[in-house]
Amino acid sequence: MFVLTQDQFVFLLTGAGWTLLLSAIGFIMGSILGLPLALMRVSSNRLLANAVLVFIHTLQGIPLPVVMFLAYFGLGFSGFNVPALLAAGLALSLYASAYLAEIWRGCIESVPKTQWEAAECLALTDTQRLLYVILPQSIKIAVPPTVGFLVQIVKDTSNAVVIGFFDLAYSAKVLNNATFSPFVIYSIAAVIYFLICFPLTSLAAYTERKMTRT
Repeated sequence: MFVLTQDQFVFLLTGAGWTLLLSAIGFIMGSILGLPLALMRVSSNRLLANAVLVFIHTLQGIPLPVVMFLAYFGLGFSGFNVPALLAAGLALSLYASAYLAEIWRGCIESVPKTQWEAAECLALTDTQRLLYVILPQSIKIAVPPTVGFLVQIVKDTSNAVVIGFFDLAYSAKVLNNATFSPFVIYSIAAVIYFLICFPLTSLAAYTERKMTRT
């Protein structure tokens, strides 16, 4: 029976560390890009809102591995020497921004219409209405689905294996090729993914229950 050595286990944990780094890049940059997209989606400027909608639907309609291929090989074809981390981070950030924008757009629009009307009665500008009345309420609504989507981002990092990025999925693949023990290797990788994602899943459920009570 195959038993994982200490060095092999450390190799898997190293890959898990890169998975966490790529997840952080994708979530942070996706959030930075996603918030303006969400605000543009609820804008009264229909041309702007529709342009953003096309961008979001385009990204949502393309599988993430294909987006990573385009980021890695497309930029490389243009003459840029792109590290796998940069290409994977760029692809995951764009992909996350499209989904976060729609999540947050839904949260903004879920604020009761009476709140929008009350802010309008106070003679607030569109910007003031969003900043002082709508966004503070939509943030509470957005926390559970946002944390839940973070779990999806962690799992989506495994797609970076298609461009040779060294993460948990890639390290498991390398060990499997060396040991020919797929059940053991991928079972351990699955446990590591679970240990990363389960606390986030629990946090999403906890925040949802807490927001429901408040």
